[in-house]
Parts: sequence; structure tokens; C-alpha cells
Amino acid sequence: MVNKSQDEQARNDRNDKPIFQGEQVYLIAPDPEQDAGLFAKWMQDSEYVRLMDTDPARLLSIDKYKEWLEKDLVEEQKNDEIFFLISTLHEYRKIGLIGLNGIRWVHGDAWVGIGLGERDYWGKGYGTDAMLVLQRYAFEELNLHRLSLTVFDYNQRAVRSYEKAGFIVEGRARQYLNREGQRYDMIFMSILREEWGKR
Repeated sequence: MVNKSQDEQARNDRNDKPIFQGEQVYLIAPDPEQDAGLFAKWMQDSEYVRLMDTDPARLLSIDKYKEWLEKDLVEEQKNDEIFFLISTLHEYRKIGLIGLNGIRWVHGDAWVGIGLGERDYWGKGYGTDAMLVLQRYAFEELNLHRLSLTVFDYNQRAVRSYEKAGFIVEGRARQYLNREGQRYDMIFMSILREEWGKR
């Protein structure tokens, strides 16, 4: 009997899992009608907003988020963006969002965005698990070569999560961001398919 190599075994182990499911979460398609209220709620948390985006925090109505989600789904059809909600595996609770944007199919490159809107799930491995699921989808299903992301240096919890998921710091834009009169760096991180395959 021929023994399988470790690489073959690892591939087979990954292929046995549902493509959108991890250990703690699964990824689902957003529903603008049902999910606009979640986005409006999450965006009222100014800390969440400041961890997610460089733009100043602002409040929008549920109708505006519904419109944004509907527009986002149209953008997906242009084939350069893929967007999911993160749901807990056992409670079926929607806790955040994750996606790929700026996909350049010729080069096999995409940017990753993630945010957990439900604070009760921060720091418990849900974001890392969602990132691992997205990586599997990006590298195995979409055949991408590289995933990139940015994170602010005051968000060390996210930096640790990305490092657990295999992302490597590539550099930083110094004093990129102004928050309450202080300047913060923006950190650039990435993971390549071969690095992911060795994990």
C-alpha cells in the first residue's frame, strides 16, 4: 500500500470540509432586506467603525444600508468583489462581514476586508476562523495567488489574528491616519498561496 504524502493528506483533509464552513463559523450570502438593520446597528459602535475604516464615523439609516447592500451585490456581478456575512456555526447568529475586493484575476490578487460587529465575539477566535475559511475559498476555489490587507497599528488584536491566519507584515505607511489628534501607521500584510498551503 502506497502512503500519501503529507501535502496530499492535507489537501484531502481540507477538501473534506464544506467550503464555506470553519470550526466556529460559516460564511453566508447577505440578504439586503434582512441584514440592513444589522449593519445600521454595528455602525453605531464608533470603536467598530474606527477599527474598520479610515473614514470618520457617521450614522446612516437602515434604508441607506439596504441600498448599499443591494449596490454591493450588483458590484459582485462585475466579478471583482465577493462579500459574505459571518455566522456562528452553532447559534446561527450573524456576527460580522468578510469579503474580497479589487480582485485582479490576471494576477491572482485580491484585498481582504473583515469586521466583527458583535462585540461579544471579539477576541474569541471567530475572526481568525472566518479568515481561514475565506483563504481556503480564495486559494482553492478561486485559484488566487495572493491576499492582501491593511490594518491600523492601534488594532493589535487584529494584527495578532491575521498573523495566526498566516499573514505576514510587508510594510507600513507611517503616520497615515489621524485619530483624535494622534497619528497612527497603517500596516500592510499579505499571504501567498504557497505559504497558506504549508500551514
